[in-house]
Amino acid sequence: MLSSVTRVVGRLLPSATAISASRAMATKTIPLSDDFLFRQLFDRESCTYTYLLADLGSKQAVLIDPVLELAERDAQLISQLGLTLKYAMNTHMHADHVTGSGKLKELLPGCRSLISKASGAQADVHVADSELVEFGRHKLECRATPGHTNGCLTYVCKEQGMAFTGDTLLIRGCGRTDFQEGSPTALFESVHTKIFSLPDEFKLYPAHDYKGLTETTVGEEKKFNARLTKPLKEFVDIMENLNLPYPKMIDKAVPANRVCGLQF
Repeated sequence: MLSSVTRVVGRLLPSATAISASRAMATKTIPLSDDFLFRQLFDRESCTYTYLLADLGSKQAVLIDPVLELAERDAQLISQLGLTLKYAMNTHMHADHVTGSGKLKELLPGCRSLISKASGAQADVHVADSELVEFGRHKLECRATPGHTNGCLTYVCKEQGMAFTGDTLLIRGCGRTDFQEGSPTALFESVHTKIFSLPDEFKLYPAHDYKGLTETTVGEEKKFNARLTKPLKEFVDIMENLNLPYPKMIDKAVPANRVCGLQF
């Protein structure tokens, strides 16, 4: 019987069995279509990911979870690529940074802000579960995924096999549930019914990562997420005993984000 490792000159190397098992864990993902642009941008201060998506035929674009301090960077990139920003949109009303949506409306005339109606935040466009956000021929399906906040949305691009999960589902983790209408039970149900119900090969992109990871898949999280692979009762117990510090930006970010990132 082969062991999972083979000893070679004092070193342990994976056996053929272990390598085969490892490869089986990796899921072949859906390639992006030729007319779809995708860029993942990063804010070092808040470890926030901002996502630029565009239809290369019409040049219409959307920007998910922009950060105020980097709005000029984002606007410059959009202009350099010859794109027109249709929506500056958020997955939820953030507590760890101020959104760049309002600033982008100033920098790129014609851009409109978008967020879930359940968030309670101001925006030009409010969306709800099952509604579509269209840019060119491409579209994002809005899936309500409350739990981190009441207004959390996951945006699903079915054709490209990808979803943007905000703070609801992180890579090998999830958003906290101890403030802003947080509910561990609601978050658990959201992930299992609205995200884990997607095909295993769908790529997932969170609003944050603190360990240098950039993407995951539905299949990976169903297997390796240390919290969300637990039964509901155990998950709730974990979330209610994290004892996390008070968010340092919440008192500034939430009031600003209620008004599209601009204090009037």
